[in-house]
Amino acid sequence: MAELHELTALEQWQALQRDEVSPTELARHYLDRIERLDDAIGAFTSVAAGSLAERVEAVEALPRTAPLWGLPIGDKDLVSRAGQPVRFGSRLTADLVATTDDELVGVLDRAGAVSLGKTATPEFGLYGYTEPLDGTPTRNPWALDRGAAGSSGGAAAAVAARLLPFAPGSDGGGSVRIPAAACGLVGLKPTRGLVPAGSGVDRLAGLVVPGPIARTVADAALLLDAMIERVHGRIDHHFTLRAPDADDGPLLGHAVRGEGRFQLAVLTGSPWDSAFELAVDPEALAAVDVATRAFAAMGHGLEELTLRDAERYPADFTTIWQASAAGVPATSEAELTLLEPITRSLVERGRALPATRLMETLASLHRFERSVLAQFAPFDAIITPALAQTPRPIGWYDQDSPELNFEQQVRYAPHTSFVNATGLPAITLPVHETSEGLPMGVQLIGRPGGEATLLALGAQLERRLRWQDRIPPIAH
Repeated sequence: MAELHELTALEQWQALQRDEVSPTELARHYLDRIERLDDAIGAFTSVAAGSLAERVEAVEALPRTAPLWGLPIGDKDLVSRAGQPVRFGSRLTADLVATTDDELVGVLDRAGAVSLGKTATPEFGLYGYTEPLDGTPTRNPWALDRGAAGSSGGAAAAVAARLLPFAPGSDGGGSVRIPAAACGLVGLKPTRGLVPAGSGVDRLAGLVVPGPIARTVADAALLLDAMIERVHGRIDHHFTLRAPDADDGPLLGHAVRGEGRFQLAVLTGSPWDSAFELAVDPEALAAVDVATRAFAAMGHGLEELTLRDAERYPADFTTIWQASAAGVPATSEAELTLLEPITRSLVERGRALPATRLMETLASLHRFERSVLAQFAPFDAIITPALAQTPRPIGWYDQDSPELNFEQQVRYAPHTSFVNATGLPAITLPVHETSEGLPMGVQLIGRPGGEATLLALGAQLERRLRWQDRIPPIAH
């Protein structure tokens, strides 16, 4: 019989429904694995074993039909859960304990999830790697000398190492998709506005949205359905500006069935090409080749696509990245000194931006969004490399020069941030592995509200390529 952590999240949920395992037994199974394995990985910043009984009692009071009933998760350490530490990956907030729950915490609690602790993130979630200067780097379970990427690096490392069945993350420039791809997982960034608890509509430029990280397409759909929290079959949108009204209903069915034939385009260039001389590694192109060959064999239409009208995008996104750091809660010199040097530089640059520059940037990004949507409109999904390079070694990112650090992040993942700027959904799929056994993936970008199509395409690839059968050495 398979061990619990070898089952998919959906299979674990079914085992809970059949009383083959209790929520307490399942949680303790994962807590034992965390205690045994996480010192080598650094996926968790804190473990909430002491509150397990209280949380399980709350879950057992819910109907068993709750979508995540009894399934363990971890909260990203940017998310507040009352009574638990929330450090934001920073020395500045190292002793902070949350007094209230963020909205998404309540959503996942009502869905029946059991939080086992906080998963690691870089300082205030600003980076595509999770390597705090005064703490433990989050290592890639496939190769411990490589990073798990970021900013949801702890969540991805935990899922890959089978320390959690799946995990929620957040994505403002690739922060779900980048670590998912680096760790050989499925990562889904939903359409802006689809998930009411963290829709992105209330964030600067609408960039940041929550999304699932999982081992299988169906598991990602299971968690995303719970994050959406339909009430009587309808999504309770909080804002007027939101994802399309046409709701495909629960997404799990699309991920399980994996039906349909679609028109696809392949895009290997990126909107950063005008700013840097970027090169996509052969291993990244090999992943695209694996996916396109499989899609062609299944009868999907395929053609090449070149992105136009992206010349201003690099400067615009850089401005928004700096502006987003302006809200970091450090004002005095003593507080600023507690920040990592790159973060402090971002904060100071963000606060120095003139309002006119920010307004011009937002207007330019809106024009870019309209242009991209028009260029992508003939296609059901766009295929890009998930990452342009193999998972980066620990210590690869420069910690002194903000310019070099930013360029390194772009070189690693040039195809993710523009998806946030346009509000589109995207999924990363671990279709390939290098000769060294490192995972490489592709990204599929969908139409607004096109999650069902992305999940169906992902399910078709998953059935053909069987990536869910690959297991990192440390997870055995």
